[in-house]
Parts: sequence; C-alpha cells; structure tokens
Amino acid sequence: MSAPYEMVVGLEVHIQLLTQSKLFCADATAFGAQPNSQVSAISLAHPGTLPMLNRQAVELAIRLGLALQCDIARHSHFDRKHYFYPDLPKGYQTSQLTEPILTGGWVDTLLGKIPIHHIHLEEDAGKSIHDADPDYSCIDLNRAGMPLLELVTEPAIHSSDAAFAFLTQGETRLGTKVEVKNLNSIRNVKRAIEAEAKRQIELLERGERIVQETRGYNADTNTTTGQREKEEANDYRYFPCPDLPPFTTNEAQIEAIRQAMPALPQQLQHQLTEDWQLPKQDAAVLTEDKAFADYFLDVVGAGAPAKPAANWMLGPVKNWLNEHQGTIEQFPLPPSQIAALITIVQSGKVNFSMAATRLLPDLLQQPSSDVLTRAQALGIIQESDSSELDAWVQEVMARMPDKVKEYQKGKKGLIGLFVGEVKKLSRGKADPQAVTKILEEKLKEA
Repeated sequence: MSAPYEMVVGLEVHIQLLTQSKLFCADATAFGAQPNSQVSAISLAHPGTLPMLNRQAVELAIRLGLALQCDIARHSHFDRKHYFYPDLPKGYQTSQLTEPILTGGWVDTLLGKIPIHHIHLEEDAGKSIHDADPDYSCIDLNRAGMPLLELVTEPAIHSSDAAFAFLTQGETRLGTKVEVKNLNSIRNVKRAIEAEAKRQIELLERGERIVQETRGYNADTNTTTGQREKEEANDYRYFPCPDLPPFTTNEAQIEAIRQAMPALPQQLQHQLTEDWQLPKQDAAVLTEDKAFADYFLDVVGAGAPAKPAANWMLGPVKNWLNEHQGTIEQFPLPPSQIAALITIVQSGKVNFSMAATRLLPDLLQQPSSDVLTRAQALGIIQESDSSELDAWVQEVMARMPDKVKEYQKGKKGLIGLFVGEVKKLSRGKADPQAVTKILEEKLKEA
C-alpha cells in the first residue's frame, strides 16, 4: 500500500539586476558582447585588486524589498563563499550568508502568498562553454561579477499534480532535501519538480534512503541525475569579506526609494478590481507586464471606459502581439487610436466585430489615420436610418413566414435569428439594437 505523501518545495531564484556596471567594479554588463570583452583586473581577480560596491545594486535590492514587503536590513555585510570552479576566477564568490539585505516578505500569486525566507546580494560566476571546441572547455568571464539577487522562499510550496500529500500522525519534520540546479525555463521548473517528486516517492516506497544532494535536470528525458552530494555552509568556509566594509541603510534612503517607485502590480490590481470593477483574472493579466499595463492605463486616460479597454487589450491587441510574437512597445497603434476605436464602437457607429476584424487591421497599416474616416471608407458604418432598416426587416420577415408564426406563438428566442439575417442582408451595416427594436414592433403587428 502506498503511503500518503506531501510535496514540499522551496525555490531559489536568481534575479539579475539591471545595472550598467558589475557589482564590485566598473565593467559593463551589456548582454551579447564578445566573450571576455567585459572584464578588468578586478573581475579577473588579479592580485592586489580591491572591489567597490555598486550603490545602484543596493538601491535596486531595497526597491524589490519594498515591493515584496520584506524587512530591509539596516546593517549588512558580504561574505566569501569558497569553492573551486574554472569560471570562478577568485576561487570564492562574494555573497551574503549571515546578514542578507532582505528577510521575510512574500510573493502574491493567484494561488495565494508564497513566503520568502530571505533575499541576498551576490556576484555571478562566469560561463563554461563545453561545445565550442572538440578538445577543450572554454571560459567566458563576461558574467563574472554581474550583480544578482538570490530570492529564497520558505519550503512552503505544495502541489498535488506530482505526488500525494505525505502525512504521518503528528509528523511535522521535513524529509531529506534535494536541490535541482540551473533550470532555465518556468516550464522546466514545473517538470523538474514533478520528476523529482516521482523519483523520491519511488525510492521511499522501495524502502531506500534519499540522499541530500545536488541534481541536474535533463529536459529531453524528463529525469534528474545526481551531480554531487549537497554541501553544507561550513563546506564553503564562509567568512566576512575583508575587502568590503559593512554597509548601512537608513529610513531617509528607504523612503526616497519608496517615493520614486511606480505603482506596484498589487496596487494597480486593487484599483482595477475595486475602483473599476474589472474581474480579478483580467486585472492579473493586464498587470503582468509594466509596459502593457501602462498602455492600458493610457487607453483609459484617452477616454475609453475601463471594461471595454480591458476587452480590447486582452482580445484584439493581445492576439496581434501573440501572432507577431511581439511586445506592446512594438504595437503600431498609439493608445489614443485604441480609445478612438472603442469610442466608435460604443457610439454604435461600428459594431465590435467589424471594428476588430476590418477596421483594426486597416489602421495597423496606416496608424495615423482618422478612425471614423477609415470606417467610412471601408463601408462599415452601421445604418441607423429607420426607413432602410424597415426595408431590411420587412424582407427578412417575408422570407421566413413560418418563423414569424413560431415567434408569435411564444418562441421569443427567435429574435436573434431575425437580427442575424438582417445583419447578413445589410452586410453588417444594420445597427443591431435598432434592428431588434424594429423587429419587436413589426412581429407584434404581423
């Protein structure tokens, strides 16, 4: 009989900071440069060189801490973490062990809050390249010294997709920890967690012991493989870095950073759901990307109501981005044009279907054109003249006398059929609301 299992997962996430220079020297951080072209005596660890802390990296760390409700250390320092690897020139990594800059806090998700254990500043190592030369491994040290934040969650993430809940009467101690390293996509994180959970369950049910170790993930075979037994902190011989003095932050610095921050996604989501009455799912998608959220706010700022603006952003606009694999910065139309499209639909001059399938593609080819002028040129302005609508309604009713009788006997749902036929006859020009009103009057008289 299988015992019950509970999956317990903690995540360690590396976050690269968007500084112009490295964490402890002035080397550039631009992506894609020629190998070993963004290095200096400091990042190459030449004897006698001394590091200097990048102030902007600290400010960005504080900014993240404010966003995630973390406790910000007023006094912090760097430690040396010793290990040998060819792409680590110094033979140690400058990191933080005992006084991380951020502790506590949480990440809000649609499934609830994920608690954070701590977030610390550290430098990245270089990159080993094993497929550039048939006989040798190559080293690119452009990444050496890049500023990183490592976010470590509490072991408080649970999933039932890969395993049963592991429960024993009164048992609260966690099982043996296994670390799966260097996952390069969100999809692979999910697959690796499921694969490792399956492996551990199989070991336990065979009565075997789980070894605390570091494992790698093979996406092709969807399996994890052992790399080395997991080191403890004392294996790295941590001690405070003698070349870097402790650093402090004060309330004035933190408040200045807070005041300079834009609205956080959670704050914007609250505005969209509480003040503008948008569904939570809409608000979550609209705020996934800052540029996308800013564009949406500009559409509303240009006069569009919030709900129609959200519908256009999550419908036609997002469809275009997906089809072109682009970002909102690449979308040809300014927010004012989307607001104008919404206005012309709201006014009843053009129906949504025509606006989305004909008018929008036309405007994408000539973004500065007047929306109403293009709608007239395309011949999609809805006809609201009663005499024209009367004629279309009369013709449709004459074509379907049996349906008219059924409607009059109580099948009121047939009104949609009549409206659809008038729409076809008018080639989309008939205003559906006006047509519905005329039909209801005519069907009573017939």
